[in-house]
Amino acid sequence: MPRRYDIDRILQEWPYEPGEISARLVRASDGREVLQMRVEMGVLQLEITGRPDGLRPSGALTYFDYLTELAEVEGNEDLVLSPTQCAEADREFMQYYHRRVCWLALREFRRATEDADHTLAFMDFARDHSPGEEWTLSHEQYRPFVLFHRTQAATLAVLEEKSPEAAMHELSDGLRRFHDLFVHYDAEDQYEEDDLVQRLYELRDTLREQYNLKPSLSEQLAQAVAAEQYELAAKLRDEMTRRNKSA
Repeated sequence: MPRRYDIDRILQEWPYEPGEISARLVRASDGREVLQMRVEMGVLQLEITGRPDGLRPSGALTYFDYLTELAEVEGNEDLVLSPTQCAEADREFMQYYHRRVCWLALREFRRATEDADHTLAFMDFARDHSPGEEWTLSHEQYRPFVLFHRTQAATLAVLEEKSPEAAMHELSDGLRRFHDLFVHYDAEDQYEEDDLVQRLYELRDTLREQYNLKPSLSEQLAQAVAAEQYELAAKLRDEMTRRNKSA
């Protein structure tokens, strides 16, 4: 009897839900844990560590690691990515995107944070070694989305691992990075109205309400300046300086 290679049973037992991220952790035949993502007409299977497809490009852990090592070779400081390298970079970006959203769906926030950090670092490298402005912008347009995932995941990971106060500090740091990004692209006037920023504000409000948290010093400072309470603002700056020195 010929061996069957179809995955009918898997697809029937795990229906695809349009608009939802369906993910699960399962054991492979050799006992290792793998991540699966249900997609329309199929299933993606990803490794949970290293590169999601399990490959080691030119022996490196990831393609980003390979390119970093290549750029560090003497004489390659001004490396410009070739069309093939750009295509391979895009493959890795997509793989890490799939795994990141799976981790978020499974509430594996620390793992989602780590994958977002990989993508952001790779985006920095791709920007610095880009073959042209068009390719750069085609990737930079996704940076706010990745940063949103990173901020959301890191905040919730710290909430689980440490405390609500530490989580709020993590969230404030993520919002600061968002603001810096908008300033960098001369879009500061759009910051407050950005949908992703608004969603992070909603997360901030939820944490405050659930854990009865007060506004951070930086938020109090912004409010004092906006209200032209300059004496209070000066005191808050002094307190922030004192805390930074003692940290």
